[in-house]
Amino acid sequence: EVVILPNTMKVPHMGWNDLEIQRSSKLLEGVDSGSWVYFVHSYRVKPVVHDVIKASSDYGIKVPAVVEKDNLFGTQFHPEKSGEIGKTIIQNFLRECKK
Repeated sequence: EVVILPNTMKVPHMGWNDLEIQRSSKLLEGVDSGSWVYFVHSYRVKPVVHDVIKASSDYGIKVPAVVEKDNLFGTQFHPEKSGEIGKTIIQNFLRECKK
């Protein structure tokens, strides 16, 4: 399910927030918990199965920031706008695509 962010916060959410890594992830190899990434969004995902959530970010509520299952990957933020951390994530994604 995908839902709009609550109207109790500024929407769209635009800006830098840190990642709270919860589970190991192919996409997040070499990325430390607490790393900052750039968000521009008005919605969030609400997965039925919570073990697909690999990292979240706090924006007044916990927002799943990285989801991953097998060869399916998703980020709530923009890796291409997230500097060196984003570059690492994109490189990890490309590495997985080559497998």
